[in-house]
Amino acid sequence: MLRTIPRLFFTALIVAALILVGCKSQTGTVLRPGAKELSGSHKAGQEVFDPLVQEAVGRLLSAEAMRGGFSAAPGPKTICFVGVENHSAEELADYKEQLYEMIDSSISSSGQYTSISRRYVEPALRKERFRLDDLFEPEKQRLLQAALEREGQPFEYLLFAKLTSGTTKDNRDMQRDYRLTLELVNINDGSSIKESCDLSKAYNVSLRAKMRNR
Repeated sequence: MLRTIPRLFFTALIVAALILVGCKSQTGTVLRPGAKELSGSHKAGQEVFDPLVQEAVGRLLSAEAMRGGFSAAPGPKTICFVGVENHSAEELADYKEQLYEMIDSSISSSGQYTSISRRYVEPALRKERFRLDDLFEPEKQRLLQAALEREGQPFEYLLFAKLTSGTTKDNRDMQRDYRLTLELVNINDGSSIKESCDLSKAYNVSLRAKMRNR
């Protein structure tokens, strides 16, 4: 009996080590369509940005349609999407590019607009040294329009996207309210359409908040 105790203890150590190594290793799983997606524990991700984009784009396109197409010209209208401004409390990291592509794809697939490739837009913005706020000035709009026309890429509308957030804290628990705003500006007459979408997300540490928000 006494001889088996060291062996059992040694076996238990091996099992514990294997469990510890397994806990530290990383695995990957391809999610099937419709599968539950991961929800970020400390910041926003797909679960926030995807519905924000879909709703904000839908509202913008609906508002544009309600205003009689926003232009008398028939057919799809050409827009210059100048980028996503992040004024939220979180760093977007690689999601800034993802947000741009999500918005651009949703707008372009609507059939109401065609987008100028950002491969033309970004060099023009750099060359003219424009900040996004500058493009609300008619003079700067005309300079950008002229720069893109020289590349054979004329446009009628500028599209701006801005992400903001507001944070409410309750001791260790937190709620963050995200807002995505899209603004479409007609550079010919200065008129604009502005639509936003809001989504709130709870970040819970206390057991009480976790149970409340299940």
